[in-house]
Amino acid sequence: MAQQFFRGLNMPLYMDVHNLQGATALEVDQAHLADLAEQSKYGVEYRKYWFDENRGKAFCLVDAPSAEAAQLVHRQAHGQTAEKIIEVQPELVEAFLGGGRTTSSGAVLRPGGVDNERDSAIRTILFTDIVGSTNEARGDDAALALLNVHDGIVRDALAAAEGREVKHTGDGIMASFISAAAAVRCATLIVHAATRHQAKHPEHPLKLRIGIAAGEPVEREHDLFGAAVQLAARLCAHAQPQQILVSNVVAELCIGKALRFNELGEVSLKGFSRPIRVHAVECPDAT
Repeated sequence: MAQQFFRGLNMPLYMDVHNLQGATALEVDQAHLADLAEQSKYGVEYRKYWFDENRGKAFCLVDAPSAEAAQLVHRQAHGQTAEKIIEVQPELVEAFLGGGRTTSSGAVLRPGGVDNERDSAIRTILFTDIVGSTNEARGDDAALALLNVHDGIVRDALAAAEGREVKHTGDGIMASFISAAAAVRCATLIVHAATRHQAKHPEHPLKLRIGIAAGEPVEREHDLFGAAVQLAARLCAHAQPQQILVSNVVAELCIGKALRFNELGEVSLKGFSRPIRVHAVECPDAT
């Protein structure tokens, strides 16, 4: 009865984070099933979860009348309460994580992966920015035409690299990727396409900056992918024309992926208290 009552309300959506070092996928499955058995007593509905076994992190998506009610289900079901729980907007979850197929127990599977490959919920964020997009000398018509070219190039590259457009920023695009290597390859496709366009249309050069960072879905209160988004945006702003800058995490995630980087050392970026190790992607000119 309580479950039916609360589902009739417009309940908030929460994502919680569990530190489960040493846990197995089977153990997390069992804990989630225990949540499902207990949730109706508190008007809570656990939708699905992501599990990164390598890092020992689990992320649960839940409809609940309050964060406390969601935590109470965990406490009563198995005692493994979340170390952090925040309210999120459904459209943000969809934009960054996508829908995703789930197992019968509620685990989200990695899109395009084999049936038993779990989605870790770690995402790589990419920003593009048109250099000189606010240059009044271009004129409105020329600037709009160049923006349309940019949008077509980026969206084609996203489709080829299985990236997800999150939003248009006015003079660029923000995108999300499951794979860090896919994000870097997508960025390389974008720069190559922009270089080819410039060779064909030297009177209307399209020069871009690109920044890429990776992180977990909950990093700051009430802000899905807060720190990763901010870092990717700052790297984009710091890049030179036709340059792709990535965080150290992205470079490490790409080890063994036949991608090459030039380490630029530590860089001070606005909004970050400590210098950030930055790498530039080796991206030879397209022919």
